[in-house]
Amino acid sequence: MKKRTDNPWMSATDYGHSLPTFTINLLVRNVAAGVEFYEAVLGGTEHYQDEDFAALNVAGLEFMLHADHTYETHPWVAPLEAGKRRGLGVELRLLGLDPDKVETLARHNGAVLIAPATDKPHGWRETMVQDPDGYIWAVGIKIN
Repeated sequence: MKKRTDNPWMSATDYGHSLPTFTINLLVRNVAAGVEFYEAVLGGTEHYQDEDFAALNVAGLEFMLHADHTYETHPWVAPLEAGKRRGLGVELRLLGLDPDKVETLARHNGAVLIAPATDKPHGWRETMVQDPDGYIWAVGIKIN
């Protein structure tokens, strides 16, 4: 059930029509904690946030966070309430963020660092960090 009592920043239809071809929507326990991570660790910019929903941009990627309670009629409600790990088997990869800076910010902000910044054979220098809900982000830059 939605907790927001006032009007959102724009209508759902207008927002939906503004989205690019590919976007990500992550279900989270706490929208504010998620936004804090994405701003502090990945340098994101919040477009809008309330206790139900947030719209953000990180390195040109538009994405959303929805609070678990907004999915109360969805088939995922039972696994979400059971507290099972989220995102297992999904690695969100984002090119264009300095992995050494992200690693430093993750350590400074108490985020979970999955892998330190390392040059990889696939041509990226990358680091892997985990957001407060267990989603893994591999971020990096191209190297020779």
